[in-house]
Amino acid sequence: ARRPAPVQVSYLGYPNTTGLSAIDYRLTDAVADPAGGDSDPAGGGGPDALHTEQLVRLPGGFLCYRPPPDAPDPGPSPARASGGATVTFGCFNVMAKVTPEVMGLWAKVMLVLPNTRLVMKDRNGALGFPDRQRFVRDIFAYHRVAADRLDLLGREPDPAAHLAAYAKVDLMLDPFPYNGTTTTCEALWMGVPVIALAGTRHAGRVGASLLTAAGLPELVAPTLEAYARTAVVLARDVPRLAHLRRTLRGRLAASPLMDEAGFAAKVEGAYRDMWRRWCAARTEAAEPNRDVLSLADE
Repeated sequence: ARRPAPVQVSYLGYPNTTGLSAIDYRLTDAVADPAGGDSDPAGGGGPDALHTEQLVRLPGGFLCYRPPPDAPDPGPSPARASGGATVTFGCFNVMAKVTPEVMGLWAKVMLVLPNTRLVMKDRNGALGFPDRQRFVRDIFAYHRVAADRLDLLGREPDPAAHLAAYAKVDLMLDPFPYNGTTTTCEALWMGVPVIALAGTRHAGRVGASLLTAAGLPELVAPTLEAYARTAVVLARDVPRLAHLRRTLRGRLAASPLMDEAGFAAKVEGAYRDMWRRWCAARTEAAEPNRDVLSLADE
């Protein structure tokens, strides 16, 4: 707030405006924060009107992902292994993002598809506690989904074991209105497609940004109905799930999401533009206004 630097930028970690006039810019992209009011059905002016910062939209996405070097190879598709008898949904996001409304929609999808199961896992270990397990099972029971269709996993001892748990899942369901970020990248790296809802604010559009950058815009749903329909259609397409299992890692590796050098160059370019603007404004402010007479001119 006291401006220790002449140009100040907000980026990554807090998905909103700082509300501070002292912060000049915020790095994002055109999917996470569309220009104008495209993401705001209420007509509130869109992301630009909701930020004190000027939004700088990086081309190709505002994130870059580097997978852990010890990540296991993607396992075979569980649905293909069962001959299509069982298809397994999953969500490995922290439980703070998984609201009763989200679980209610997932339950409706599972009622349409009686051969499906759901694996839930919180990397912080929240689902290792009986009261949290009871909370989840009660919500699904309210929507008539039996407890034996749910697998609630505790915390793994190390990152490699956590990633290995993706082998249990065919299709990930992204929570809303606060999407996953690292979890979505992990799923794609492990060959598991992710269905995301495109919300009205940055935190609810990160999934759309990641899937678009990964070349999977068809997995981004504009409405809750479309989200459920996409989940049902893809769960019924076992050959496509198996194909995605084999190809997603390669697609992700070739996408802008893992182009580290290219991403660094984009950020560097944005910083240079910001600095040039500041220098130009400072020079302009320092020049005398020749249109105004003064005693010195006389």
